[in-house]
Amino acid sequence: MSRNIRIEYPGAFYHVMNHGDGRQVIFENDEDRLGFLETLAEVCQKTRWQIHAYCLMDKYFHLVIETPKANLVMGMKSLLGIHTNRHNRRHKTFGHLFSGRYQAQVVEGSGGGYLKTVCDYVHLNPARAGLLAPRKPLSDFCWSSYPRYLAAPGKRPDWLRTDRLLGECSISKDSVAGRRAFGERMEQRRRENLAKEFKAVEQGWYLGSEPFRQKLLAKVSTAAGPSHSGEAVREAAEAQAERLVVAGLKRLGWDEAGLKKRRKGDRGKVALAKELRASTKMTLDWIAKRLRMGSPGYLAWLLKKRKPSPRTKAK
Repeated sequence: MSRNIRIEYPGAFYHVMNHGDGRQVIFENDEDRLGFLETLAEVCQKTRWQIHAYCLMDKYFHLVIETPKANLVMGMKSLLGIHTNRHNRRHKTFGHLFSGRYQAQVVEGSGGGYLKTVCDYVHLNPARAGLLAPRKPLSDFCWSSYPRYLAAPGKRPDWLRTDRLLGECSISKDSVAGRRAFGERMEQRRRENLAKEFKAVEQGWYLGSEPFRQKLLAKVSTAAGPSHSGEAVREAAEAQAERLVVAGLKRLGWDEAGLKKRRKGDRGKVALAKELRASTKMTLDWIAKRLRMGSPGYLAWLLKKRKPSPRTKAK
């Protein structure tokens, strides 16, 4: 069975989300939520994870995780497995608690505001879900890291790291005034229309700049195997194919305009199409469009036509 690839490297940031199995409730009461946070603390101690934001809803959770070591998969296996076992013992149940595959969006953490965007998304989740009346402060929802940001440093868990997010919000000092400014900012953000800004958080496999995306695609190309699938693998394969096209055009002495002018069955095009078929997983449809070779059926005929017959041998 194919599965999405997990991109792991030291210092990576992730927005992780998981639902209950079959969208069932995973936090039935406050004891469940406290139990999850206790397990998270144990996993953070073992993995050295740093949590920048979290939010526990009834049927799902959000985490923004920084992994100083490349150990997201190992840590998530421990977190979900240990919490499930404890939950089942507490409720005298058995079986799966979480859905099979958690979502792990890779986030650019080296400036650019991407960490701030994803943490805002997580902290504003209770308001978006309608769990807070308009006049109620965001801090009234106690099962997210947001109220911890407003508390003094000594009242926060040691696995919650706040300085990176405060810094991205231009709050240089974790003081009473700084925390007040952070709270005012979040209440202002709550009143804004953030649907467009949050679209990339909800839909993309990564959150970051184009150079960051290219670095991730290089990692995917190296790590992806036959059993991997998903948007990241598809984009990495397309990037590899595009590099071959660029190199092939340079070898032939063509530019894009020259590629367009040449006939669909040009020998140079056919040779490049064969290279793409042999070295990549790109479809006939993609190759035909990229090399301007007509329909996929015509390209398939060209490739078959150009193959030497096994009966034709040099004498």
